[in-house]
Amino acid sequence: MAEDLQKKVAELKDQGNRALTSGNTQEAIRLYGEAIKIDPTNHVLYSNRSAALAKASNYELALVDAEKTVELKPDWVKGFSRKGTALSFLGRHEEAKMAYEEGLKLDPENQQLKDGVKDAQAHLTGPAGSQPIGGNPFAAPGIMKRIEMDPRTKGFLAQPDYMEKLKQLQQNPQALGNHLQDPRIMTTLSVLLGVDLQQAREEDMDQRSSPPAKDEPEPMEEEEEEELTDAQKEAKEEKKKGNEAYKKKDFETAIQHYDKAIELDADDITFLTNKAAVYFEMDRLEDCIKESEKAIERGREVRSDFKLIAKAFFRIGQAYFKQENYKDAITYYNKSLTEHRTPEALKKCQEAEKLRKEREENAYVDPEKAEEEKALGNDLFQKGDYPNALKHYSEAIKRNPQDPKLFSNRAFCYTKLAEWQLGIKDCDECVRLDPKFLKGYLRKGAILQAMKQWGRAQDVYSKALDIDPNHQEANEGYKKCLQTMSQDPEEIKKRAMADPEVQNIMSDPAMRVILDQMQNEPGALNDHLQNPEIRAKIQKLMESGLIQIR
Repeated sequence: MAEDLQKKVAELKDQGNRALTSGNTQEAIRLYGEAIKIDPTNHVLYSNRSAALAKASNYELALVDAEKTVELKPDWVKGFSRKGTALSFLGRHEEAKMAYEEGLKLDPENQQLKDGVKDAQAHLTGPAGSQPIGGNPFAAPGIMKRIEMDPRTKGFLAQPDYMEKLKQLQQNPQALGNHLQDPRIMTTLSVLLGVDLQQAREEDMDQRSSPPAKDEPEPMEEEEEEELTDAQKEAKEEKKKGNEAYKKKDFETAIQHYDKAIELDADDITFLTNKAAVYFEMDRLEDCIKESEKAIERGREVRSDFKLIAKAFFRIGQAYFKQENYKDAITYYNKSLTEHRTPEALKKCQEAEKLRKEREENAYVDPEKAEEEKALGNDLFQKGDYPNALKHYSEAIKRNPQDPKLFSNRAFCYTKLAEWQLGIKDCDECVRLDPKFLKGYLRKGAILQAMKQWGRAQDVYSKALDIDPNHQEANEGYKKCLQTMSQDPEEIKKRAMADPEVQNIMSDPAMRVILDQMQNEPGALNDHLQNPEIRAKIQKLMESGLIQIR
């Protein structure tokens, strides 16, 4: 996103926050909406608008924005808090509880989410602790007691018009929309839901992450409008010349201009980070790291913008990444993320994590040790000690993950432990590594037979027979599947309806009429068989086993 658009989004967000704080919810909603039009992937904007919509009692749209927040940023706790709040307002307490619990998986100590779970649970259980209440908070058991006990609502009970409205809402919760302007009703709803509807749960100081940039450092920093000394102005000019030289890949000239800028204004660390970017392009990675470290040190001294500090840490991470030193790269990417979280830094950190893991796994590979572990596993398997055999087979796979026989052995071990899905997964890996590995198909066929999935088992045995048509076990497995399916009407129907051609025939209204007529008037069959098209369809249904004609 262009820099001017980023600034516009930030301005609209800040204006929306101020409007929300002052109680002007409609203006806040409008401002957040304008910002979303410019930046539709900004999760913070949807979160803030959800808060404003909830404050305006537009809970359905608040839920829509909360769900969008979670979709855009599934690892962000605030999104689940927003979702739970909106669902609570809608009386959907079971879903609200689930939303809060999802958030607690990310932050188990979050007190707001814990309170949300507690409030939702209170609406899901009646006096005995087990009876569901339903979606109308005004019809909950003990409602009058709760209103009487709360000092905010106790006095309302003496007001006839309030009692009349309460009665209407108990009978028809949809009438709530007619009473939203009555502060007494909103206060009552706050008491019943356990949520203060009068306060917006605004973002504390949420900041939108910077948009992704190129992999290589881009030494273009945003300029700030401020009163500059002559030396600072001259330094800015030198920086501008350095940037121009950088774009032309005239790196030596760029360094000269950045050095001059540093002499003129030692407090602006963008000169150092830009110089580090040039060293990065020149593959002078150690110099890149040193300049970035200078920028961090100087930035701490003069209290530079945390975003600039983050960029310096990111530069170091990039240098280490280019050196394939993924461990140190991850360290500095994380330091950058601590200062300022950006999608670019997060993506590179994840990439470095993946590459480090692959390197560690590859370094662990040792076919000889894999054979030793396999032998230990086989010995334990023969003794019937399947759990410990499984451990050795798993270790063997780590030592040699390209050997299909190891996955086959572990699949057989899973079969003995009745871990069907894990066994199937290993069988699939067998045949992925070696499509001609017959035992992988046989193991899978046996597991599917144990699961009574005869149709799938037959398909697997058929593939085994494609490899070796005379294999006894494959032939016996295939025949057993056929025999079992021929005796199981449900299996026959299930397998037949998996055929797209059969599906088309059975979904044809004319064929349905013909089949009904054949069942009720057997003599009509001869007439229908005179039509070649109908005869072909009936033949297909007979071949599938779906119908029989005697």
